[in-house]
Amino acid sequence: MILADVCAYCLSLPGAEETTPFGPEVLVYKVRGKMFALTVLEELPPRVNLKCDPDRAVDLRDQYEAIVPGYHMNKKHWNTLDLSGGLPSALVKDLIDHSYALVVASLPKRLREGLMEADPAS
Repeated sequence: MILADVCAYCLSLPGAEETTPFGPEVLVYKVRGKMFALTVLEELPPRVNLKCDPDRAVDLRDQYEAIVPGYHMNKKHWNTLDLSGGLPSALVKDLIDHSYALVVASLPKRLREGLMEADPAS
């Protein structure tokens, strides 16, 4: 999956927005103001940081060489995915959905309204 597809998929999720709080070269994807994905545009190989359940994060790192602890993130809760071709697109989308769902679940009820019925992980 190429970076442009990852960015487009992140933006396709209900309530998702693209922000640049760390400068124009760092794209941060948020839902209701909370980050669920981060990527650096000019970084090679292209990578994306995604939130992940801690147990699943460890399993994924053991299973896939292209998934490592989150770069510049809390390594317990974030993974970095190398998008240079080793990961199936379906897995990348699933992990984006998982990250999004974790963030949505952590939101106050009033902020989750309108997102849960459209939540891809439900």
